Amino acid sequence: MKTTLLAAGLIALAGMASADPAVGTWKTQVDDGAYAHVTISPCGANVCGVISRTFNASGEYNSPNKGKQLVRSMAPQGGGAYKGKVWRPSNNKIYTGKMQLSGNSLKLSGCVAGGLLCSSQTWSRIR
Repeated sequence: MKTTLLAAGLIALAGMASADPAVGTWKTQVDDGAYAHVTISPCGANVCGVISRTFNASGEYNSPNKGKQLVRSMAPQGGGAYKGKVWRPSNNKIYTGKMQLSGNSLKLSGCVAGGLLCSSQTWSRIR
């Protein structure tokens, strides 16, 4: 019985230790007059981010974009870097994306034309 409990505890601890450091809830920068909280979680071997709350100048509101995936299949590259796709709600386009994690800051870039034209935001960790 003690061996089973110890094994279960070690498995749970190993799962926590291997959690991706980008996992959590992040506050975006203001874009087109609004900002969001994005919850990043594992999606297979990668991480994905879903819009969990939305805000504008009046406060929290129920955007039609809530529940939609903003960060798509970001694959860890090492050193806090990720590559995947990002969706921009204001124009409904998906871009080649990159993320760079640095402590409680997450810089996201969306690019077109093979990376020649990029736009970026720096998000802050909420939890």
